[in-house]
Amino acid sequence: MPSVLIVDDLVSIHEMLEAVIQPTGFATSFATDGEKALVRYKAEKYDLVLADIDMKPMDGITLLKQLKAYDPSAVIIMMTAYASTETAVQALKLGAFDYLLKPFRVDELIATLRRGAEVKKVHSDRPVTAPGPSVNAADIEAQLIGRSSKLTKLIAQVRKLATVRAPVLLVGENGTGKATVAEILHGASGAPDSALLRIDCSLSSEANFREGLLGQNGEGGSWVKKAKGGTLFLQHLQCLSPSVQQELVGVLRNTAQGFRLVCTSTADLEKLVDEGKFHDDLFYRVASLPVQMPPLRERSEDIPLLVKHYISQAANPAFDVKTIEFGQEALAVMMAHQWPGNLTELAQVVSNIAANTESRVISAKQLPMRLREPRHWPTLDEFLAAEEKHYVATVLHATRNDKVAAAKTLGVDVGALG
Repeated sequence: MPSVLIVDDLVSIHEMLEAVIQPTGFATSFATDGEKALVRYKAEKYDLVLADIDMKPMDGITLLKQLKAYDPSAVIIMMTAYASTETAVQALKLGAFDYLLKPFRVDELIATLRRGAEVKKVHSDRPVTAPGPSVNAADIEAQLIGRSSKLTKLIAQVRKLATVRAPVLLVGENGTGKATVAEILHGASGAPDSALLRIDCSLSSEANFREGLLGQNGEGGSWVKKAKGGTLFLQHLQCLSPSVQQELVGVLRNTAQGFRLVCTSTADLEKLVDEGKFHDDLFYRVASLPVQMPPLRERSEDIPLLVKHYISQAANPAFDVKTIEFGQEALAVMMAHQWPGNLTELAQVVSNIAANTESRVISAKQLPMRLREPRHWPTLDEFLAAEEKHYVATVLHATRNDKVAAAKTLGVDVGALG
């Protein structure tokens, strides 16, 4: 049973909160000021802290700072009837899990406590419980292929996340497998008929977002209603307009417990928040469980296993694809490639070669030219470092023939000119 330490200088608030919280499966304890709360937390380490901002002698913001300094994993929910939204968001920046504006609805309070308890469960050192009924460890490893340390860490994270329904933010380059992780988490919901509603924020118009995502009165539109009981998967969250970002906060406040929320971003949202380019409240609401997706170049040792997997998915009219393999030289070339398109690029290369090869063993010569002879156009600094700097303008602006002649004079590899 998750434990909640309620901190408020009004005993009447304690009594009211106890009456609505305890019947929902939470154990409650109380403190009437911040100093007493610190003593109790250090003695008992509660799962959640529900604290008022406006207290004396120690206010809630000071309590928040001291609790997070003592225990960075503390899950703290702030309550306020007086502070502005800016103060509440300041609490999020200082590490609060969420905030509630008094008077709040009972269902909003319980939903926030449940989300907080799930986040605490993921961040705790307690053993991971088994994933949901429709997914298990073998299923996860069958979809996230590899044995590198980075992938092993990712699999461990996904196994933990599969046991909860709190919002998850997947961050990484295009093609790193974010959609696969979203599908795994959706499969762990235990509701086989529930919907996985995939929305690409880089493609839909603002009008579509207002109709499908926001709806009216903060209750969400048709997309939100279709995702109920399932998963709302928002891809490229950084592409939402500022106005939609702001309104989405209210929708998530009212509906977050109705579905699993999985968001993705190819950008560093925290940096965008600092630059004023992404709504801070929305960021803290979706980023409580962030997952960094490693690019393929940082786990190149997984490429041989991935190649075998993608071969098995190909179709070749001349051979049984199970008998096709990539030679050691070809694999070495592939492991040295940077793979800017990550898994998507690798899958395309392997499937195209496997489908069209006339030999059972793929040699390095059969790989695309961009893999075998990677091009590198010298930077301006590299040219300036050359002895004859007056050739720089010629090399940068001349025709191909002139570039070759200038490059030879400068001692630059002609093959690098592309």
